[in-house]
Amino acid sequence: MNQKLFSKDFTLVVIGQIISLFGNATIRFALPLYLLNLTGSSALYGTVTACAFIPAILLSPIGGIVADRVNKRNIMVILDFFTAAVILAFSLLMNEVNLLFLLTVTLMLLYGIAGAYQPSVQASIPALTSQEHFMAANSIINTISSFASLIGPVLGGVLYSVYGLKPVLWVCMVCFMMSAVMEIFIQIPFRKQASEGGILKTVRTDFAESIRLIRKEKPVIGKVVLSVCGINLFLSAMLIVALPYLITEVLALEASQANRLYGFAEGALAAGGLAGGIGAGIFADKLAVHKSGNFIVACAVCVFPMSASLVLFSSAIVNYIVITVCSFAITTCSALFTVQMMSLIQTETPQNLIGKVIAVILTVSMCAQPLGNAFYGILFEICKGREYAAVLFSGVVSLVIAIQTRKTLKGLSV
Repeated sequence: MNQKLFSKDFTLVVIGQIISLFGNATIRFALPLYLLNLTGSSALYGTVTACAFIPAILLSPIGGIVADRVNKRNIMVILDFFTAAVILAFSLLMNEVNLLFLLTVTLMLLYGIAGAYQPSVQASIPALTSQEHFMAANSIINTISSFASLIGPVLGGVLYSVYGLKPVLWVCMVCFMMSAVMEIFIQIPFRKQASEGGILKTVRTDFAESIRLIRKEKPVIGKVVLSVCGINLFLSAMLIVALPYLITEVLALEASQANRLYGFAEGALAAGGLAGGIGAGIFADKLAVHKSGNFIVACAVCVFPMSASLVLFSSAIVNYIVITVCSFAITTCSALFTVQMMSLIQTETPQNLIGKVIAVILTVSMCAQPLGNAFYGILFEICKGREYAAVLFSGVVSLVIAIQTRKTLKGLSV
């Protein structure tokens, strides 16, 4: 195990993540926006994005099991090459088959790949850094993700509004190809684990072992995961549906301007994550896990100004600014909370289980996302003309969940 943080291999992981996540953020921004521009339907948008999350939920635990039993570098390389192939196939078929079907299948594949990919990245941190660097390493990975998510939608929004979808597709494909080539040179320590029985038995055994650790040995983590599941259902899903729908369909903005502004709003979300990730790294020694619930409460509180603005102001630009600023604050607090929780999990989990445990946690926390996306897509249709009501509902329910999460975390002594 390396005692310094920026070893050669960790540095290559960082660079590969920068390139890969930039492509990921850009393509996952452009394709749903393309669908929304074509249809103008929040219900259809919410349903398609909900379907896209399902493979991520199903493949995340499998990705965790594979991450503990296969060389993590090989997983990253194969999945990045496969993602480039998926984008190439979409670009060749978009004028040949039903576009709604193709968009749905492509998004499902992209989200599924991401679900299988992330456990390998998170599980590689303990293999490449020492325990005292876990918080800093997680902060760096989180910051990279946020930085890529900041640049991706902004540049993607500009490219898309000026040149259309095709150039965005080619840029993203090149990003994944470059990332895969970069990752070939990473060396991650790997020790093959013995398998008992066939593949299905191994999967069941590994999954059950991870669940037992979360439920019985570390029950507080299990409670926090359920709380995060609720936040994803009522807050994260609202932002995913509300940002493109409010900015491009509700606010009185010209179409090309709305697409660019939506790109900037997505960039603000990522900038908040970037700020939170950097803050977690700088103040790593001062952040106490038992106080981290305050960040979730702050996320919920930031929803209320968004609802109030839609009621009080008729100006599209004023509403846009309020929505964007609040979104920035929400993702800043969310990133601070996420880094603390991931570092806690990596510290408390045995090395041979870490990929599986992270995958289970990611899977459970993501389960609410498809349901939330579909729910808010329908809710915004029902509340057409009174969109503030859907946003207010999100804030009230999220605040209740956040307060309960804070109470749970106060019992931690780590």
